[in-house]
Amino acid sequence: MDDLLTAQQAADLLHLHVKRVQGLARAGKLPAVRHGRKWLFPRGRLLDALRARAIDPTADAPARPAAGVSISARNQLRGTVSGVLADGIMAEVHIRIADQELVAIITRDSAERLGLRPGVEVLAVIKSTEVMVARAVGE
Repeated sequence: MDDLLTAQQAADLLHLHVKRVQGLARAGKLPAVRHGRKWLFPRGRLLDALRARAIDPTADAPARPAAGVSISARNQLRGTVSGVLADGIMAEVHIRIADQELVAIITRDSAERLGLRPGVEVLAVIKSTEVMVARAVGE
């Protein structure tokens, strides 16, 4: 009999958020069985589907940001990843925007899930309660 995994174990195996795994199971896109209120996933069938590329862990992260991204944040900057420095559980992502560079600190898991590497186009979304504006003196 195949080992059955919990939703969290399946999420860890697939490098997805547990809610995404549950949603894929509900939609019939992942091999799973319902036991009471919990989803259980046969490890062997998950691995087979993953090997056959029937499951793409990065499917929810488009390789190229769509022009019609709908999000409440107004400050959105399109750029290209120029470097990723991963250390421990965090990653420092350098994004080239025109002639400037933006540095974002995100979780290593998110950087891996999004497939961030130099050359990948991304959308930097800035949501903050405070933005400072500076100007050189005398201009």
